[in-house]
Parts: sequence; structure tokens; C-alpha cells
Amino acid sequence: MTYFDASTNTTNSKAIGSLLLGILSIMIPFIGLVLGIIGIIFARIAKKQLTKTNENGRGLAISGFICSVIGIIIQLFIILSLITYYSITTVGIS
Repeated sequence: MTYFDASTNTTNSKAIGSLLLGILSIMIPFIGLVLGIIGIIFARIAKKQLTKTNENGRGLAISGFICSVIGIIIQLFIILSLITYYSITTVGIS
């Protein structure tokens, strides 16, 4: 029977949080921009902690970073699209 030592098989909580924030930044409009920035910060902190400790979660931190960046790009595209749309429609009225 094999027993696992909990100290060597723990997953970094900031890596999990960065992935969660990255996914939410893609899915939630407007607030996703802030969530993406926080997700990038969590991913960077998690990657630094993973080099110091022997925890799991490097892939989660990388995935959280990528999802956060994609979420920020999508949110900026949405915001710029709305600004462009409203500037075109208000200029046409005058």
C-alpha cells in the first residue's frame, strides 16, 4: 500500500487562482480586464514560489498566465469596439 506525503504533492494555491482568474477574465465582460491583470500577477508570483518550493502547479501557472493575457486582449478589443461604434454612431447623427 502506498501512502502519499502531503508536503511533497501539494499544488500551489496561487497557480490555481491564476488559472481561475484567467478563465474568468475571458468569460466576464468588462470586469475581465481587472481579473486578467490580477491573474497575471498571481501567475508570476506562483512561478516564483514554485522555484523556491517543491510544489506542483507549474502548468497551472503557465495556463493561468496565457488565459489572463488572452482575456485582457479580448476585453480590450471589446472596449475599443464599443468606443468605435459609439463614436461612429454619434458622429453620424450630427
